Amino acid sequence: MTERDRYPGYDVLGKRHSPSWNEATRRVMDARLGVPREPRFLSRIEWDTLVAICDRIIPQPKNRPPVPLAAYIDQRLQADARNGFRNAALPPQREAWRQGLAAFEAEARQLHGTAFHHLTIAQRDDLLQRAEGGWINAPAWGDLDAALFFSEHIMGDIIAAYYAHPTSWNEIGFGGPASPRGYVRMRNNRRDPWEPVEAGPGEEARAGRENRRVR
Repeated sequence: MTERDRYPGYDVLGKRHSPSWNEATRRVMDARLGVPREPRFLSRIEWDTLVAICDRIIPQPKNRPPVPLAAYIDQRLQADARNGFRNAALPPQREAWRQGLAAFEAEARQLHGTAFHHLTIAQRDDLLQRAEGGWINAPAWGDLDAALFFSEHIMGDIIAAYYAHPTSWNEIGFGGPASPRGYVRMRNNRRDPWEPVEAGPGEEARAGRENRRVR
């Protein structure tokens, strides 16, 4: 059983017209599902670099539509939506992303003579690991701390984007905002009737039947 088989038969979008979601929740989900798949803030080369980075940070299976990670980040940058705080050692997020993506592109061309998104998987992973460890030195980095950019934005923003999408909710059995219904059974190993059943080994068929009724 793979990680993505833990909640067979479950689709959080089936809650759309149930007591679990109200109109405000539906509007938020429609906006998330309708995010443009083309860049609006980033340039084309920045976008291509970001897509290639996202593909390595969270590789996604081929048997379902991918979560549009780069699109989510581009939308966040377009709106300049912030967390309300930032590490003082990093510039504001728009500047950080622009400089960081340009630096990855510069590293790729300096080491391999081609654009980052044209690198092999092994070459991309090598550059990302170098950035994570701070072992990277293209002049384009300037005073941007590569390791800090990696932890705060490459990892933080991309992972947050993934878990903002209903596809990932299906994988972890999350019921979404559950507004206005809410959650009642808050203790460990307790499940509300409108939450999916996790399938143990050999329990996939039973869990699938129960999860198709979850609303």
